Amino acid sequence: MEHILRQRRISVPKRTSQLVALVAVSCTLFLFLHTRDLNTKLRNMERLNDVTAFNHLTDKIQTDRSEHAYASAQEYKEALEAIRRNTGAERSRPQRTLEETNRSEEDLDAPDEVIPEPWELNNTARADIELLFFNRVPKVGSQTFMELLRRLAIKNQFGFHRDSVQRVETIRLAPANQQVLASVVTSHAPPASYIKHVCYTNFTRFGYPSPIYVNVVRDPVERVISWYYYVRAPWYYVERKQAFPDLPLPDPAWLKKDFETCVLSGDRECRYLEGETHEGIGDHRRQTLFFCGHEPQCTPFNSVEALQRAKRVVEQQYAVVGVLEDLNSTLLAFERYIPRFFTGALKMYWEELNTFNRINRNHFKLPVSEAVKQIVRANFTREIEFYEFCKQRLHLQLKALRDPSIILPTHKQTQSTHLYNNMV
Repeated sequence: MEHILRQRRISVPKRTSQLVALVAVSCTLFLFLHTRDLNTKLRNMERLNDVTAFNHLTDKIQTDRSEHAYASAQEYKEALEAIRRNTGAERSRPQRTLEETNRSEEDLDAPDEVIPEPWELNNTARADIELLFFNRVPKVGSQTFMELLRRLAIKNQFGFHRDSVQRVETIRLAPANQQVLASVVTSHAPPASYIKHVCYTNFTRFGYPSPIYVNVVRDPVERVISWYYYVRAPWYYVERKQAFPDLPLPDPAWLKKDFETCVLSGDRECRYLEGETHEGIGDHRRQTLFFCGHEPQCTPFNSVEALQRAKRVVEQQYAVVGVLEDLNSTLLAFERYIPRFFTGALKMYWEELNTFNRINRNHFKLPVSEAVKQIVRANFTREIEFYEFCKQRLHLQLKALRDPSIILPTHKQTQSTHLYNNMV
């Protein structure tokens, strides 16, 4: 039997064997290269999945500034895809926007990070007029920034204007009142600045030139605690009664109620329910409202759509959005990206720290435990996401300057505690 099998074996020429071996090696090499290419593409797709993509921008990027051109209410991941747009001579190349991620500051320094050029993040060049519009968010140190801006106006020779104190301060305006606001603000001869508590207002929608938008944000929970005690401070009502003598005084029991009791007792004032709408001066929970705009979709608390709109407006319209807890970075970004108005801001602040540090200090603000703060944070998820987004954008703007003398805080560090710890 073995003899028969030996006779049936087919002999293969040596050259044919070499050819088969060569083909096998080639196939192996091809499969290796193809697998490596697929692996690279997979990693790129994973990175893209960490970026928030506006669905309506994937096919066509609009260059108009209509308030109606917003993203849909689809759930985000943690960042914005690079939005490229042309906006004039200085920005003739497409603009790259911030990639917001959940990575720490150390991760952002990884080799695969793409640092844009400063012009790509500089919305100052998009303004149609040399007019600074600070639609200040309450309880973010805006009184201090306002006083700093007033002094800079003298030093840098530009006009300083602010809204008058109002009996009832309306943050959201009807379209007709938005048009009046745009008219009032742009009526000041440039260079000038104008300051008011109001939602983001699209001036070009009403045919007026677009100003340079700036603002500041603060940790949302710290800010809502600050507001809680601010409206209960005795001097607050003294000032209000002096301005408007017929205003009624609040209930003493309401004035004495502390924040921890308010949260732990389930008081309606401190429940912060998602989707709840509460109009009026008392509803300062929604930091995103000041960036989202005047539309009804911006009013529900902690909503996805308000978050998306606010992020997009910041990216496309605001020159700089500062962060109270990182005042050094904030003032530095103001100086570098808006030098006409903020040259010398950092030096002036620290040289006159004692003066600035006394502004709006509230000695009636009681300490709040971390346990209670964590209870509140559970309901502020999207407000916190927006705050972190603004912080990431601010740091990216400074990284884009590629200045080795600029040292950004690490993930767990906060700066400017002199101002932050004493804010109302």
